[in-house]
Amino acid sequence: MTDILDRERERYDRQMMISEWGEEGQKDIKDTKALIAGVGGLGSPVSIYLAAAGIGELKLVDDDQVELSNLNRQILYDEKDIGERKVHSAAESLREINSDIKVTPADEKITERSIEDLAEGCDVIVDCMDNYTGRYVLNKFAWREKVPLFHAAVEGMAGQATTIIPSETPCLKCVFPDSPPSEKFPVLGATPGLLGSIQAHEVIKYIVGIEDLLKNELLIVRNGTDFEKVPIEKSDSCEICGNE
Repeated sequence: MTDILDRERERYDRQMMISEWGEEGQKDIKDTKALIAGVGGLGSPVSIYLAAAGIGELKLVDDDQVELSNLNRQILYDEKDIGERKVHSAAESLREINSDIKVTPADEKITERSIEDLAEGCDVIVDCMDNYTGRYVLNKFAWREKVPLFHAAVEGMAGQATTIIPSETPCLKCVFPDSPPSEKFPVLGATPGLLGSIQAHEVIKYIVGIEDLLKNELLIVRNGTDFEKVPIEKSDSCEICGNE
């Protein structure tokens, strides 16, 4: 296990004071490599808060460039980044937030073929994507390789989140067996900020060993302040996990 440096003890002092955390929890965070699948509205707050918490390595995957229409919600970027590749701009910003962590950009599309290399060595996968085609690729890989998957999605001022632990919870296909139509949808910038922060909480709690996770339940958020937890169950007919 990696040692904690004196400057890290000072930097992370407030979070290490949490009773279930301590120095051992911080070591666990430092030893973790996280795949951030998509560095847009959700991926921005997730990666910012994981970087600030001292995650060991962030693997950023996105094949898009920054556009003016992204800036209402994708807080890793500003006007000078328009036209730049997202992963490279994001990596630069995250290194400025925390120079002690490793940030690896991958300017690639997530497919069933590419995910094998993209997720190699990753301890957790964070679903920050804006389409279910990519999400199903993450789900299939995560279940097969027994890697925790942290899901969130947003639309307008609403969103959802769940934490998928292979063999302990339903997989994403159980909860959403059919992909919704792929189309442009409205988003208030604060909405992915809220759901991305919840994802970051879930990732950190999992790493540190805090058991109060969104397992076997879907958190639904409406209008930013209306929260509901809905129980979810594994489907015996699921093509991904139904035989387990």
